[in-house]
Amino acid sequence: MYNYIYYLRACGRTRSFRGAALTHILILKIGGIRVINEKMRELGSKRSTIRELFEFGKALAEKRGEDSVFDFSLGNPSIPAPKEVGEILTELISSTDPAVLHGYTSAEGALSVRESVARHIRECFGCEADATNVYMTVGAAAALTSSLHAVVCPDEEVIVLSPYFPEYKVFIEATGAKVKEVPCNTTDFHPSVPDIEAAINEKTAAIIINSPNNPTGAVYTEDDIKKIAELLERRCAELRKVIYIIADEPYRELVFDGRKVPFIPNYYRNTIVCYSYSKSLSLPGERIGYVFVSPKATESYSVFKAVCGAGRALGYVCAPALLQRLVERCQGMTSDLSAYRENRDILLSALTEYGYTVSPPEGAFYLFVKSPTKDALSFSEAAKRYGILLVPGEDFGMSGYVRLAYCQSRDVIMRSLPYFKALASELGILK
Repeated sequence: MYNYIYYLRACGRTRSFRGAALTHILILKIGGIRVINEKMRELGSKRSTIRELFEFGKALAEKRGEDSVFDFSLGNPSIPAPKEVGEILTELISSTDPAVLHGYTSAEGALSVRESVARHIRECFGCEADATNVYMTVGAAAALTSSLHAVVCPDEEVIVLSPYFPEYKVFIEATGAKVKEVPCNTTDFHPSVPDIEAAINEKTAAIIINSPNNPTGAVYTEDDIKKIAELLERRCAELRKVIYIIADEPYRELVFDGRKVPFIPNYYRNTIVCYSYSKSLSLPGERIGYVFVSPKATESYSVFKAVCGAGRALGYVCAPALLQRLVERCQGMTSDLSAYRENRDILLSALTEYGYTVSPPEGAFYLFVKSPTKDALSFSEAAKRYGILLVPGEDFGMSGYVRLAYCQSRDVIMRSLPYFKALASELGILK
């Protein structure tokens, strides 16, 4: 027999404008004996829809053959890392004392690595930065979770702009806080500032800004960021508290048609930037990134130490030493990102020609396609029959759309087109 109890723990807060709160962890008990945290069991028992589709695609490829499966589910870069990456790794391994190369760094990262990140930020964005503002992490997920745990407490709220990356919900709820969804407009998927203002209240701790955006490919303009910054400054003064922007920027370099990505700390002082090298260097499996706390943030030193403390509590100290040494020498370097623009253009042109409705993405490597059926799930299921794997928009907090990750090889893109056309014909939208 299963019995459930609630385990309460107090959450002390270090900032004067925050009070004490309680959160709960659901515990599974069998026969009166505590066994596991039931919420964690639920998370571990069911992968995200994206991961489920990825695994389904692998099984389908074994059954039908790889040439019959077109997996657009996972944002897994297909273009190779710059050749310099392999050269630097070879040099590091062959010429560096293994005890140093593979040994522990400082918990927040090697000083020289953090200095290189800060220097890159100063030179590229004209933003004040030094090593004391940089915390090296195990990719963007560790950056986001460390940042959220640093500045968000139980029973508070974090605003997310929908559609949004599904794991935001998992990361936010792990702090004991609540997700507050604010829909973007469905013309270009840029944020609605009035709707953001309506969502802000005394419980608002932060807002996550993801631009270039996953899943829509939208790139927020300087005007978008200025208006959000002005709104937050005004509401912080009125509420007499700090509301943070947590800028999730793994796609920072992936922009098209001459667009620029505003560096948010230049517009809003209480900003925490979360970055990953997964997309820019095509190293998604290596898990290396950083947190940058704006030095202009209120009590920025305390905020940075809270990030360090959160990393410690979550077990994220000392990001992989070899990869730290690698990115130290790769600042500003990218893979040949032009391949993504070409993939975008091919798919956007073909799908539009076939009758699909797609908002042209301005960056990242995703298309957010309007479902031609009554719901996105039925569209996704219909696509599976043609070996096409698409992620329903419900997972991103917006129904009626599917996400297509076009970071695939050109060969996969081209071979998929007749199947998209056949699917359009079946659905009755083919022009």
